[in-house]
Amino acid sequence: MSLFLSKKALSISPSSTLAIDAKFKSMKAKGIDVVGFGAGEPDFDTPAHIKEAAIKAINEGFTKYTPASGMPQLREAVCRKFKRDNGLDYSPEQIVVSNGAKHSLVNAFMAICDPGDEVIIPAPFWVSYPEMVKMADGVPVFLNTSEENNFKFTVEDLKKAITAKTRALVLNSPSNPTGMVYSREELKEIAEVAVQNNIYIISDEIYEKLIYDGMEHTSIATFGNEIKDLTIIINGVSKTYAMTGWRIGYTASNAKIAKVMGNIQSHATSNPNSIAQVAAIAALDGPQDDIEVMRKAFIERRDYMVDRINSIEGLSCSKPQGAFYVMMNIKSILGKEFYGRVITNSDEFADVLLEKANVALVPGSGFGAEEYVRWSYATSMQNIVEGLNRIEKFIKKEL
Repeated sequence: MSLFLSKKALSISPSSTLAIDAKFKSMKAKGIDVVGFGAGEPDFDTPAHIKEAAIKAINEGFTKYTPASGMPQLREAVCRKFKRDNGLDYSPEQIVVSNGAKHSLVNAFMAICDPGDEVIIPAPFWVSYPEMVKMADGVPVFLNTSEENNFKFTVEDLKKAITAKTRALVLNSPSNPTGMVYSREELKEIAEVAVQNNIYIISDEIYEKLIYDGMEHTSIATFGNEIKDLTIIINGVSKTYAMTGWRIGYTASNAKIAKVMGNIQSHATSNPNSIAQVAAIAALDGPQDDIEVMRKAFIERRDYMVDRINSIEGLSCSKPQGAFYVMMNIKSILGKEFYGRVITNSDEFADVLLEKANVALVPGSGFGAEEYVRWSYATSMQNIVEGLNRIEKFIKKEL
């Protein structure tokens, strides 16, 4: 008996970030002394007042269905957040609450893409963007950037990438995996091009609170009603409030788009977890002090990691301005032999490093950046120091 699988399903690649994290956890479970830098989640605990709100909801029996797009109280809290943090006015019917920001992105692509529509994705990119576009029958079009330009594209680059089939541009600032941040001036120029060409902006702002060095987060939707109507903002509580496992993401968009996304979600999953929704209200409306504690810790870790990488011969990296990732340049390593293997790409580098040094990094191939590997500094300083000690010995062939 032969089993049939759809061409679309077979075209979807597995997540390289989750794959490396699974391998790391498997080694850890076997008692191997491995240090992992793959997971994109804060190592801090969810703040106490958020957990208490969830416990209260459970004890009060708030365990039934809510409206598919999220409970009204949470959508109102999201509107307050946009007004307070971004200077944007949205109404609850423009908000769709989903099972994490990943789910929000899938809803967005499914709402706007017809078969063959092109979605421009700047590279390096978060590994799931291209696969999500393909799941929505769209065509990912990669817009390559360079480390020399802080991994940013220019409006001239964007104009060249736009065709008659272009439906949307994905914008992720601060970025996973590079940590780069677009300035207000850069975003304004991008907004003008989007309006001129009538293309959507999928603005992934999940790392907006994790920003450093005096940089400020600006939402591209703030540059007038025309770009606001074309923008679907993606956000959530996972990174800002250390709530990755709670699975609450949300979108803000034109009400017509929001209605379509809500319809899609009503058939796909219905409502997100009721208890996590109550916790998300507590996160958005409650004290915000824990964010700054986490942000300061990330700055300290980032600075140490960047300085240390740049001190190791053959390795280098730029200093990220946001999120909690570092893209390490391994161009000088490629083509050289390490422990009996010639390293020809980022996957081989990550594989040999894990095998010989017990350090788990994510290869850049999944991000469209073959000559790089990604570190996450959302882990303890102790792990960072140990991991860098091991990789230095690895590069010096002292293991």
